[in-house]
Amino acid sequence: MSDVAHTEEAHTGPIKNPKQLLLAVFFSFVAPILIIVGLVAYVVSAYQPSSSASGESMSLYGVSQEARDRDIAQRLKRVGTVEIRDANRELANGEAVFKAQCVACHGSPGIPGAPHLGEAAAWGPRIGQGYATLLEHALKGKGAMPAQGGGDFEDVEIGRAVVYLANSGGAKFPVPDRPAAAAPAAETAAK
Repeated sequence: MSDVAHTEEAHTGPIKNPKQLLLAVFFSFVAPILIIVGLVAYVVSAYQPSSSASGESMSLYGVSQEARDRDIAQRLKRVGTVEIRDANRELANGEAVFKAQCVACHGSPGIPGAPHLGEAAAWGPRIGQGYATLLEHALKGKGAMPAQGGGDFEDVEIGRAVVYLANSGGAKFPVPDRPAAAAPAAETAAK
């Protein structure tokens, strides 16, 4: 008889009544499901419902399809682009580049602190630094002035605008032209 009592105690588990069984089932199955649902809600929380007063069609997450497509396109956009330009086109003169790109800051109302067109006193110390330094500042930016290189104009055309501005302030810089290596390459391409 002692063998039966000893065996009974050895096989009893931590669940001793139905209440404990229900709690074990709940924490084993229902709680993980609730945790998974909570994690899914957290992951898609970027697409919170918004008021659709504008009448746009809303997607599953409460965001307009257009806004969602725009967000996805922004995340997937290319890092770099290739732009093909006509290498033989006529270079813009300094005044045209100035009027298109530089006049907002260096024009007559302009920005305080930026040397304006024709102000010899403001251009004097800058002219003393030389054309190469002025061109570098124009292309790469300096202080509050943003970089101008890589925009709608070639670096040579930005250089022409620098010469136009500096010469209006009293400099005697020559107007730059395309490098000589570009001319033979154009002749070779024509053959």
